[in-house]
Amino acid sequence: MLIVGVEDGSFQKGITPETLLAVVLFRHTSIENVRIVKIIVDGLDATEKLVEILKEWEFDAVLLGGISYAGFNLIDPIIIYEKFEKPVIVISRTKPNNKAVKRALQRHFEDWETRWKVFQRLGPIHKVAIKRGEAPLYIETVGANVKWASKVIGSLCFCGQVPEPLRAARLIARGLS
Repeated sequence: MLIVGVEDGSFQKGITPETLLAVVLFRHTSIENVRIVKIIVDGLDATEKLVEILKEWEFDAVLLGGISYAGFNLIDPIIIYEKFEKPVIVISRTKPNNKAVKRALQRHFEDWETRWKVFQRLGPIHKVAIKRGEAPLYIETVGANVKWASKVIGSLCFCGQVPEPLRAARLIARGLS
């Protein structure tokens, strides 16, 4: 199975204008390909940049480490699903607080309604236990059911509870930024 993991690099709000977006393609337990692009902190280019990378690859599903990258530069999972007809799984280690997100968007962005629509279009947040004795993960799925998504995530957790494509993407992005 070919799974894509997507994470962003480090940045300092108000100081760093851009950060890295690491996109890693995994084949079973091995890294098949890595692409790194710059995205604008609080910009609106992350979805477009991810689409450009994914056009070059064959893959079975995409794992997103949330939908907010580089602050509030959002990747829209529904656009990714509609463009490629492949499942998208949004994963978070903590339960997303959409009320706080909406308040932050309203406070800091004139276009907050456009950004908020990305959050609104997602389905319900599901709490799933991937490994016994470990904290649960919170997932949202587009184009797949929760049971399938949980199996995919579980099959990719080699070092803890974070699926390896996300872990590798995060290490690469943070290591280079």
